Amino acid sequence: MAFLTAIGLMSGTSMDGIDIAILRTDGVNAIEFGPSSAIAYEAAFRRRIEASLETAKAIVRRKDRPGDLADLERQITLRHAAVVRDFVAGLPAEWRKPDLIGFHGQTVLHRPHLGLTVQLGDGGLLARETGIPVVYDMRAADMAQGGQGAPLVPAYHAALARSLPEPYGAMKPAVFVNVGGISNITYVPEKGDPVAFDSGPGNTLIDQWVSREGGVPFDAGGAIASEGGVVTEVAARYLDNPFFDESGPKSLDRNDFTLALAERLELADGARTLANVSAEAILKSVEHLPEVPKLWVVCGGGRKNPHIVGDLRAGAERTGAKVIVAEDAGLDGDATEAEAWAFLAVRSALGLPLTFPTTTGCSRPVTGGVRAEP
Repeated sequence: MAFLTAIGLMSGTSMDGIDIAILRTDGVNAIEFGPSSAIAYEAAFRRRIEASLETAKAIVRRKDRPGDLADLERQITLRHAAVVRDFVAGLPAEWRKPDLIGFHGQTVLHRPHLGLTVQLGDGGLLARETGIPVVYDMRAADMAQGGQGAPLVPAYHAALARSLPEPYGAMKPAVFVNVGGISNITYVPEKGDPVAFDSGPGNTLIDQWVSREGGVPFDAGGAIASEGGVVTEVAARYLDNPFFDESGPKSLDRNDFTLALAERLELADGARTLANVSAEAILKSVEHLPEVPKLWVVCGGGRKNPHIVGDLRAGAERTGAKVIVAEDAGLDGDATEAEAWAFLAVRSALGLPLTFPTTTGCSRPVTGGVRAEP
């Protein structure tokens, strides 16, 4: 099996910056981890991306770029290119010649029921700017085969689950949880394909809440929530959303859940309540899994919120399951999504499936991605 070295780039629904990681893999099981980094967007640029979500609502065809979206796409791409150049320049010699870049871009619209998903990012421009082939637009082929176009990380999560150190490696079924702006889960059985879907809001509502009510971009370490309590009737109303009754595959847009139900809460109570919603939404996903998991592995920025992890741990313990964060298993929870995009780029280059009927609802296992040469 061929081994390729790939850089992964991820700018998620939190819209806070660019995650970058490099790895070497056969696209199946063998993974050698390289360095990773995260570069924050400046506040003004983040606000510009947030504003673009409203403009993007006018998109009816995937290539449409109304308003200033074309210029924003170029600026996002150039920022990614600068990050790649700086990252490669600082790599140890053995990592300095990557074969590929896996480029996610910035999601500004996701409407799976319309077969429409839009990520701002010009793969051709990125390839020219970096001199490295780029694999991008990895969701479109899945949606053309009836899939949700998300989540795409399950193929990577499944590979990680197969390589977990003991005692965790023997704890199957296992679930990888990525708590980003939106949370998604990957259920990995002892045998067979993974099962995956978006489980609900992750950090996005918390970030929106503390930004609006407290003037800060996120609740660092759950400090604001530590001063408040869970308002159970508000949490219950969020969790009564019909989304949670749907079986997977299913996926969410950043705007599918809003702050409307949290109006009139105090700042700290709102932050604590929304953290509880994030955790309980993940726990509710068990209702749609083949078996109750024995292990939960939490990745993404939400693993740094002790209230999300604590509530998840308390709920999982009721079923005898163990909850760990990525670092407990020797993984880098900050780099997981960027690593996934590197892994998926390799799978795309090798013609391997990126998605499965059990992860996105596609009609058959589907490879995908568009390759751009420098």
